[in-house]
Amino acid sequence: MINSSLVKNYSERKKALFALSVLCVLWGTTWVAAKEGVRYMPPLQLVAIRQTLAGLLFTGYFISKGMPWPKGREWRPILILGTLNILIPNGLTTWGVKYISAGLAAILAATFPIWMVVIAMFSSKNKTPNKAVQGLLLGFLGICLIFYEHLLDFLNPDFLFGIIISLIGAWSWAFGTIYTKQNAKVFNPYFSLGLQMLISGIVVGVISKSAGMTIPLSEISWQAWTAILYLALIGSIVSFIAYLYALQRLPIEQASIYGYINPVITVLLGAAFFGEKLTVFIIAGGVVTLYGVYLINQALRKPVREDKSASTA
Repeated sequence: MINSSLVKNYSERKKALFALSVLCVLWGTTWVAAKEGVRYMPPLQLVAIRQTLAGLLFTGYFISKGMPWPKGREWRPILILGTLNILIPNGLTTWGVKYISAGLAAILAATFPIWMVVIAMFSSKNKTPNKAVQGLLLGFLGICLIFYEHLLDFLNPDFLFGIIISLIGAWSWAFGTIYTKQNAKVFNPYFSLGLQMLISGIVVGVISKSAGMTIPLSEISWQAWTAILYLALIGSIVSFIAYLYALQRLPIEQASIYGYINPVITVLLGAAFFGEKLTVFIIAGGVVTLYGVYLINQALRKPVREDKSASTA
């Protein structure tokens, strides 16, 4: 007799893997869309409109379904995740692609598992696995290879600024990923996602307006509006739903596999649409960096397997 719970778990896993595959492709395209959008308008204003629009669509849907509003302590993870997963990484990385290539920005974003290991080394009492340390070193070696041809570019303040804010975005995403996995079950993740986007969009809008980094809506070109709509619907709604669905049903190291594929798609699309350089150092550095991320994920997966084997002994 077939165990119904096993069938259900198998079906859930298949759906989660499908969601992950969708995420792997779509998030790779959003870097190119953002690069196109910031050619025609200020980056933070683009982010503000994108997230506000996506947030209104999300929250409007759940409100129409009678979803109750968060109460008391339920707002805490919403505000924290809105800051770590959306406001900081989305705002800074979109700003970053104004000064660096979409492919380079995507590779920097893909290093977030490396920063997760760094965080664990300082915050966890457990010893970091040797394989994770090897992956960490390889990841940094890969980054050095990528930037070998960009050493002189660091003398350019705009390029350096783009690199710094992109890295801060990756660090924020690492913290957000850890926090999401630990707290995703204490609130409705999909409704809260809309609230995170809406709050983040409003905050970024206020910041961009206060800093004078806006243009009149009537002056936003159709190219920029197309990028905004694509980023709001595909990048913020469809992709984030797929991300949360996969993250809640797959091990965190498996769910993070999109980090291997997104940069590849972005680099290829960046070369095709913007003529971004695809050099030997970028390819080699990207491969080394992603292999380092792979080793890290393997090291993180090992304790999980040991726990499972111990529980069945």
